Amino acid sequence: MNERPGLRNRKYSIIIGIIALILMPVTTSFQYGLIDLLYAGQAGDVKARVVSTKITCLQIINEDYEGLKLSYPGEVLVDSVKKEIYVVDSGNSRILIYASDFYPLLSIGKTYGIDSPVGLAIDFEGYLFIAQSKSKRNKKGRISVLNPCLAWKKDIFFEGFEGADNFTPNNIAISSRGYLYVTGSSYPGVVVMNKNGTFSHLLTPVDSFGKSPEEKAAICDVETDNQGNIYLLSEDMGRIYVYDSQERYLFKFGQKGGSTAKLSRPRGIAVDGGGKRIYVIDYMRHTANAYSSDGQFLFEFGGKGWGKGWFQYPTDIAVDTLGNVLVADTFNNRVQVLKIQETFSIEKVKEPKPKNK
Repeated sequence: MNERPGLRNRKYSIIIGIIALILMPVTTSFQYGLIDLLYAGQAGDVKARVVSTKITCLQIINEDYEGLKLSYPGEVLVDSVKKEIYVVDSGNSRILIYASDFYPLLSIGKTYGIDSPVGLAIDFEGYLFIAQSKSKRNKKGRISVLNPCLAWKKDIFFEGFEGADNFTPNNIAISSRGYLYVTGSSYPGVVVMNKNGTFSHLLTPVDSFGKSPEEKAAICDVETDNQGNIYLLSEDMGRIYVYDSQERYLFKFGQKGGSTAKLSRPRGIAVDGGGKRIYVIDYMRHTANAYSSDGQFLFEFGGKGWGKGWFQYPTDIAVDTLGNVLVADTFNNRVQVLKIQETFSIEKVKEPKPKNK
């Protein structure tokens, strides 16, 4: 008897899928897991479930090209174009740049007009925007702009909104439309500016903590993804607010607390290149939480310690172009580069039993 066309096509798809998986540059365990998933498709609907997560420390970044050690690194950024890594070395009031293989390249300090860096962003043309707090040399917070050759271009000072005179920036993100999104210390919402430094408007989520009345949420970090979505992280609320590229509110996720799957004092957020996973670093719990793209908690990693894979009051997190996770392990005076590998279990979805009439 001849096979039905649908079954024959499914088998062809499975064979093609297996060939493609063998050629893909992924781990063997991941390949076999997906092969099992393809074969299971013949028997009915299936789902893949993560059963374990393996965290491997690939590299420890803790010094510059002259051997000077990092001191309280507070921010880490990956340039998706050049694939270079930028680290705010807060204790030494400078920015360090590393190649994609973690080799130290350059140190940017006072000779570049940098004396109190706290946050970074790079636009599509290669301009570097540096959030700087108040210092002895500069009595106001500002954003310093360096051109693609890292030559100083200008300083942007804040004006045009309530609290601008005392506004102290701590993080920056650049949207797909070219706007600067700037968070400030204990400031409700984010300040939105044109890249020339002109104030545009405020983006301020309103939320409540527990049974308390609603209030404007203070935002400590901001991130964007490849689809243009904007992520606002509130340390006080233990929450992440997600907007699309036009600033239309999409959803929120995260829960305040001191146990697994909750956020005690979140400080930094990162979205992987494919927009499939969101990472949030928790300063007080010394951990990082991983979420799906729709905000579902997946797993956590880290914990207080001094060895590889352990953190001590981490403050920021980033993802490189290979999917590796970089954590500013602040009080351990280092940046850890971590590889995350997952083991999958293939399960058949059980059909619901018919209800008795």
